[in-house]
This record gives sequence, structure tokens and C-alpha cells, in this order.
Amino acid sequence: MNLHTDLFIGGRWRPGSDGTRFDVTDPSDLTTVARFAVATEQDCMAAVDAAAAAAAPWAATAPRTRSELLRGAYEILTAEAEELAGLIARENGKSWADAVGEAHYAKEFFRWFAEEAVRVPGDYRLSPAGDKRIVVDHRPVGVSLLITPWNFPAAMATRKLAPALAAGCTTVLKPADETPLTAAYVVDVLRRAGVPDGVVNLVTPLPPGPAVKRMIDRPEVRKLSFTGSTEVGRELLHACADSVVGTSMELGGNAPLVVLPDADVEPAVEGALAAKMRNGGAACTAANRLYVHSSVHDGFVARLDAALAGLTTGPGLDGSYSLGALVSTAERDKVAALVEAAVSDGATLVRGGRARPGGAFFEPTLLTGVRHGSAVTTAEIFGPVAAVVRYDDVDEAVRMANDTEHGLMAYVFGEEREAMAVARRLEAGMVAVNRGVVSDPAAPFGGVKQSGLGREGGFEGIREFLEEQYIALNA
Repeated sequence: MNLHTDLFIGGRWRPGSDGTRFDVTDPSDLTTVARFAVATEQDCMAAVDAAAAAAAPWAATAPRTRSELLRGAYEILTAEAEELAGLIARENGKSWADAVGEAHYAKEFFRWFAEEAVRVPGDYRLSPAGDKRIVVDHRPVGVSLLITPWNFPAAMATRKLAPALAAGCTTVLKPADETPLTAAYVVDVLRRAGVPDGVVNLVTPLPPGPAVKRMIDRPEVRKLSFTGSTEVGRELLHACADSVVGTSMELGGNAPLVVLPDADVEPAVEGALAAKMRNGGAACTAANRLYVHSSVHDGFVARLDAALAGLTTGPGLDGSYSLGALVSTAERDKVAALVEAAVSDGATLVRGGRARPGGAFFEPTLLTGVRHGSAVTTAEIFGPVAAVVRYDDVDEAVRMANDTEHGLMAYVFGEEREAMAVARRLEAGMVAVNRGVVSDPAAPFGGVKQSGLGREGGFEGIREFLEEQYIALNA
């Protein structure tokens, strides 16, 4: 693998202008994987300049050409999925199965939006008064700043890059400090697929705040797509307001998982295990709070405990482990503190609850007797901790599920008609009924309340990077 550790600006790999670098760490053994270039504010301005210079030619490129370039990137990632997975596992720490799954998930955004690039709709109709023809066209919004998190470093990059490029927008990608190598790999895939110079740029400013604010303030930047915490999202929304920059925000989650009294316990546990432990719990869609009806509570907990007992934890590159490391010791310690606080608040530690030495590992953990409203039910855990709350009344379960500022994801397990009725009452942008995973490039991904604005994926994903232009013609 050709490991890129530099910025990518205007079609060229280059170090930061002041020559400084930061360490990229393997969380499974805390060793340094590489030293990546730090982007100065000057470098970030150069990236915006490159994207602006390439904007008009790229917007004028035929949709079929853009489509075929994205399809080429898909083909490269298909051939190199295991190489990409190895890189993800090294700098992110996730298990081999999760890393391979992400590599295949990431490539699908290139395939989906390669198809959407040639299907952007328009409108042509007679006005109600009969005096004119109404023509509605869609145009690329312009230079787009894309900010991605560390938990899915490949998929979050492709989920933003693919629709932006399909729409005809040029881009500046700012990945998380923890996982720049994966982002650089994805950018290089696009370079190898033939995407023109300046259309995709990569910067890694440290600290990111001032440089990101300066990029947002540039008049050429017309779109910000951000995935990350609600707290940072609020700050970015304020920054975008000053320049009236359009935003797409996929922010924090606090997903409830509701097990109804008529649920079949065995598939409910299987679904809960996928919803909670996928990616080691480090997913905005992870089931954060498990509300289980008293009539099935004990059986559910016993089966879930047995399932967790079968999970193993170890280095991601060793494919024999179920769970990898968390992304850093700081994240591990946050999870440990939440478990400790839950126990202090009266919860029972059934299993796990300990950090493993030698890396950022945390044992699969089960808490019962959790009090709704305690810290472990209000914070986004982002770790392999299942927090079970017992309830007696379905209306109360719905109330507790909705008792959060977030509204990204929810899960319901039960007889399908009853589960659908409950699903419609949940304040979430996405609801899974009797299944533990919902993400799909063909589906609109996004939340309500303070979990974000806009949608990624699906038919809606490309529209986030388009704006309408109305042209009036004489009838």
C-alpha cells in the first residue's frame, strides 16, 4: 500500500507549509503508525483556491463523465477492499470484520451516486395563469467543505464526496485528526480514477477550529457538510450563519431500543447485539439505551449476557476477535467513567466494565437496573456498553425514548403491527423495526431535533449539493 501522509491540494501531494506533522496512533498497541502533515491556515486557503479554480470546469463536465469517474473509484475500492480495511483497522482500532464491512459499505456510495449523477431531475410546466413556462433547473451549489469523524473514516468520506462530485461540486475534505490516513487513501482512489486536479482537496489543520472558520468565511465556499458532535455542530452553524453558507449536519445520537412485551426474545437479542456492538458501539446509530418490558426483561438480559460472553476483544488486524480497540485511550476512559457513574447511580454491573491494558480496549459490558435520566442514558456512550432500563408501560417507554434532545435513530422489537405503531410515535429520523442495522447508501440517512439537518444517501443525498434555478419563458 502506498501510504500518503501529506496534504492533497490542487492535484498534488505536499507537506504543510510550515513542515510540522502529528502522530497517527494505532489504538490497539498505542504505537505510531505514521506522522501526518499539519495544514496551516495558508494551506487551507490554498485548498479553497484550488477548489474554486476547478469549480466551473467541473460543474460543466457532462453528468455521464462524472458518473463514470465515480464508477471507476468504486471499481478500485472493490479490488482493494482488504487493503483499505487494514488501514482502517490500524488507525481506528476497530475489529477486522467491522473494518472489512466498512470498506465495502464505503465503496457503495461511489456506486450509488455514480448512478444518481445522471438522474438529477428538473421541471418544465405551464404557469397557472398561462402567461409563462416555468423551467426549474438544478445547479451545483459550489465549493463544498466536508468534515468527517473518526468512527467510520472511509464511509463518512465517501458518503460526502460521492454526492458532492456527482452534483458537480468541488470539495475540500477535512478528516478527523485520529484517522487521516484512510481519508488520504480515499482521496488517492479518486485521483487514480481520473478526477481532475482541484476537484478534491485534503487538509488536516491543527487545531481545526480557526482554519475551518476561515474556510467557511471564504465567499467561494457555499456548502458545509459536517458529521460529528452536536456541540461542534452548533458552533459550525453559528459560523455558517455569518456567511449564509448552506449546511448539512449529521450530529450526535442517543438511540433508544424498545423491546415490546410481545417481542420474540431471541431475535430481539440478536438485533440488539448488532445495534449495540457493531463498530464496538462507536456509531451515532448505536443503541444507547435499551428499554425492555418487564414481562421479557429477565429472559432478554440472560440471553444478552450469554451473547456478550461470547465476544472477544483484541487487535483489529487479528481477524479472530469480535471487538477491536476504541479509537484512543481518552475515548476508552470516557466510557469507563460512564460505567462507573451508572454503578454509583444504582445500576448493576452484570458483565465487563473494565479497560484492558496495552491499548484502548474496553470489555463488552452489560448494565441492568439503569435509571432513565442517569448519565449513561443521556450521554452518547460510543463504546461496547449495553445499558438496560426496565419498564412496565409502553406509553412510558415511548416517553422515555423521546426524552432526549437527539433524534437520529431508534429501534423497536415486537409483533410487527405493534412495533410499527410504536415506531411512528418515536421522534427519530430513522427507525429500525425488528432489525439491528439500517444504514444503506440507497436510503436517506439523517435525524431530527438536535441530531442534524438534511439527509445523506438515497435520492436526497445529491440534492444537498444542488440548488434550484427558476427560469421563466414566455408561453
